[in-house]
Amino acid sequence: MSGTDVADAGGVAGVAAGAGVSGDGLDALLVCLQLTDSAFPSGFYTLSHGLEGYAQAKAVTPDTLPALLADLLRHGVGPSDATALVLAHRAATAGDWELLAETDQRLHATRLNRELRLAATRTGRQLLDIARESVGGEALERYAALVARKRAPGCQAVAAGVAYASAGVPVEQAVTSDLFAFCASFAGAALRLRLTDHRQAQVVLRAASPVIREVVSAALARDLADLGGCVPVADAMSGRHERAEARLFMS
Repeated sequence: MSGTDVADAGGVAGVAAGAGVSGDGLDALLVCLQLTDSAFPSGFYTLSHGLEGYAQAKAVTPDTLPALLADLLRHGVGPSDATALVLAHRAATAGDWELLAETDQRLHATRLNRELRLAATRTGRQLLDIARESVGGEALERYAALVARKRAPGCQAVAAGVAYASAGVPVEQAVTSDLFAFCASFAGAALRLRLTDHRQAQVVLRAASPVIREVVSAALARDLADLGGCVPVADAMSGRHERAEARLFMS
């Protein structure tokens, strides 16, 4: 290593130390990056999150895409998946397996059609399987046992909550990471559906940041009785998509 490389490395370390980034904090960040990366083979990035149904119905345009994303976050994903992730994380951390199973069951019950239920459990069980091997921990093993005994359906948001808890990722950071993954997946679907281009997709993602913060705050304040979104148009679009003759995405 040259003197310049040593200086550069020292500078990076100094910035990290000055910012107060601990080893545990960096490890939590690395887990978040791994679990939300499009290369993580859970199948999450094969979903359009209802967007393909909107596109098929010509109910969304490049101009209305950001508003649709914000509405889905506030009224769909936030009250359902984000809230379930928070509750699952807390249940796993506390070792409350009954609450964990009930959270999973309630989230699954909010999926009103077969396509949405199948997408949630297929990606959730795949995430659980890979997280048991790559992250590990008692919470993941206990949750896997619940799924195997059919006491919990294995929804993606719940599996993610347990994986984050097993890795010691703080709940706020966990739910924020997963919501960003949803937005990135949504933007990726928009690219494939030709509703945006690569440059504008980054504008849409950045513009979603205040909504993500709002949704995180609301999810952290909800309890189990409040779990469940209300997006009837999105449910209708998903129903149309399920019966479509040609589809790019699972949902």
